[in-house]
Amino acid sequence: MVVSLSVEATASAPALRLRPWRVEDAEALVAAHRDPLLRRWLTTCLDSEAAARRWVGDQREGWATGTRLSFAVLACGSGESDVGRPVGNVVIKEGAGPTRGSAEMGYWTSAEVRGRGIAPRALEAVSRWALGSQGVMPVARLALLHSSGNHASCRVAEKCQYVFRSVLPAEPPNFPTEGHLHVRMSACS
Repeated sequence: MVVSLSVEATASAPALRLRPWRVEDAEALVAAHRDPLLRRWLTTCLDSEAAARRWVGDQREGWATGTRLSFAVLACGSGESDVGRPVGNVVIKEGAGPTRGSAEMGYWTSAEVRGRGIAPRALEAVSRWALGSQGVMPVARLALLHSSGNHASCRVAEKCQYVFRSVLPAEPPNFPTEGHLHVRMSACS
């Protein structure tokens, strides 16, 4: 299944296209992961094209099983066909534990576009799609977790109507510091 989402341009930001990751995106992934700020917040570091290709393969498997839907975020130029390399990622991961109809969201943007409104617009598009009538991974509740020190992620979550719910304790080694839990529910919940 191939899902592609579009976000219209605004007066200050380009149009966006969101689509599943492709093997040819490996170089862009490695370039984005060279950013020390991005590496600070992510648990995965893609430091070679081979590692990036394996990661893309994992994302494709997630789409095939409907358990991890990862979108490459591309900024469009003046026309829909004028699309550059991926500049971000938004992912929906199937919820763990007894909570059915729940999923976890994650996202990042590369250094060259950070602060330009791409993360909230991409996250909003995928959140609306996830909470809508799509049949790949039906959910009614989205959880967004981030390090409590990542203030930019807090702002993005709030812009996208994710309500702050609680502070989460650190769980080393994957989550070495405490975190924040934000939640967004479907309108029908």
